[in-house]
Amino acid sequence: IEIVNTYEKIERTTSRIEMTAYLVALLKKVPKDVIDKVIYLTQGKLRPDYEGVEYGMGEKLVMRAIAKAVGTGIRTVEDYVKKLGDIGSAAEILIRKVRSKPVGLVAFLGEAAIEEKPLTVNRVYNTLLRIAKATGEGSQETKVKLLASLLRDAKPKEAKYLIRTILGRLRLGIADMTILDALAKAYGAGPGSRPIIERAYNIHPDLGYIAKVLAKEGLDGVKKIKITLGIPIMPMLAERLSSPEEILHKLGGQCIAEYKYDGMRIQAHKDGDKIILFSRRLENVTSFFPDACELIREHIKAEKAIVEGECVAVNIETGELRPFQELMHRRRKYDIHKAMEEYPVSLFLFDVLYIDGKELLDTPYPKRREILESIVDETDRIRLAHWRLIKSPKELEEFFEQAIADGCEGIVCKSILPTAIYQSGVRGFLWIKYKRDYRLELADTLDLVAVGAFWGKGKRGGTYGALLMAAYDPETDTFKTVCKVGSGFTDEELAKLPEMFKPYIIKHKHPRVDSKMEADIWFVPAIVMEIAGAEITLSPLHTCAWNKIKEGAGLAIRFPRFIRFRPDKKPEQATTVQEIIEMYKRQRKVKVR
Repeated sequence: IEIVNTYEKIERTTSRIEMTAYLVALLKKVPKDVIDKVIYLTQGKLRPDYEGVEYGMGEKLVMRAIAKAVGTGIRTVEDYVKKLGDIGSAAEILIRKVRSKPVGLVAFLGEAAIEEKPLTVNRVYNTLLRIAKATGEGSQETKVKLLASLLRDAKPKEAKYLIRTILGRLRLGIADMTILDALAKAYGAGPGSRPIIERAYNIHPDLGYIAKVLAKEGLDGVKKIKITLGIPIMPMLAERLSSPEEILHKLGGQCIAEYKYDGMRIQAHKDGDKIILFSRRLENVTSFFPDACELIREHIKAEKAIVEGECVAVNIETGELRPFQELMHRRRKYDIHKAMEEYPVSLFLFDVLYIDGKELLDTPYPKRREILESIVDETDRIRLAHWRLIKSPKELEEFFEQAIADGCEGIVCKSILPTAIYQSGVRGFLWIKYKRDYRLELADTLDLVAVGAFWGKGKRGGTYGALLMAAYDPETDTFKTVCKVGSGFTDEELAKLPEMFKPYIIKHKHPRVDSKMEADIWFVPAIVMEIAGAEITLSPLHTCAWNKIKEGAGLAIRFPRFIRFRPDKKPEQATTVQEIIEMYKRQRKVKVR
């Protein structure tokens, strides 16, 4: 109940500072032996994302569990859900109604008597884990019984949040960075502890584990956390600039430029014959790419290694690179061998982070590349990303044009200075993207996050007419609005939007969203979409780069249109405010405050 009381406070606030304060107060009360479970539950999950643990319960099964818990028919539960629009609220009210009746009357009516047995963290967590692990014949009935057993002992508001948790609709919107802030304040030793905790999280992105180590062993224990094979490392990200001159100036006059392939970024962990692949979102995608696993197994000469590269769909006959959309056909649970035949892949490796017990994150990039070259047995299906040492804007432009001609998106320019370490979890200017779309006009596709929606009218009645899109500001860990997008969707995509965003709807603007516009519906920032536009303009309505270019104005995308969804990207991996400022500077050649 302590956790649920905190959830209620967080759900009511629109202030990130207050949200963090509530978390700090909760964490200070939590016993050290269950702090990891509290962290997972507060994230709305049971294990870190890379383990892929899912409850496997849809709305129908959950409604059956509610009906079983309160001793009513499924039709009654359905009626309450329709009336309230939220299954969690329906469970809360139904359990309150049963609890309010005298026990004798409940028995007379044939309803389930619900006794006051306080739920504990261990019981809730362990039961939810049993629900997630129930598979095979009879598993659905097992899941229903287990959830009903919790609901019978739950207080009404505990039931509401249990249901939301199991359906993935907790909707508190607590970001990982917010939890890190709260942990630093609850257990750290002053402001200097926050970077230490974040560094550990970047190489071992399991907040439950980090919290338990911090609570039990303090900062000294956190400092000992090392890279572990089978646990993904937060990827280093690139900034973007729009001219060869700017790029070389930023990188000290010379750099290594590599092709930027239109594929899926893969982090491959090799431990003998065991291969695990992670996406940029840290999702385990091993089962989708058995052919890529075989390439790593056969052609990486180290016994233990972590390498990064781009997994790209290819035409085996011609060697031609195929677009990202075709690669997405590989993300299926069934008929994967058929998909392998239809959409074969090649790997283009560009970094090594670990080899045979040695961590390489603090090794300068040129040395990492040299090590990578030494351990890869190249073939036509697995090779290093094509690269060149660049010393002039003319060379950079020529290499860029060559990359475009070879079917790539553009190039990534990388620092070769002694300070060019691998900055896990950081977007910085040690790596800089240069794409054709970033030059001159904004024919670019930006990755933006949907934070709200506006109801459609006329032909779009009953669905969303437009989505409110935002860029990410890593300095404040917030999302700042940059456009409303309503064009580019097919009729089928438009019809699906309300259902797609249903798990992320909240009653008020999210604390991490900075918006001057009032949306009809607000979302937890979760879904990333690729958006194109004509140009970037000043705007009195949008908060992206507010007051950075002109007092009382932000930046907006003119004539935005939807291109595609980006399920491979986390919200925090979206286009940043600073990137949009750089693009605007290139357009207007203005001085930014």
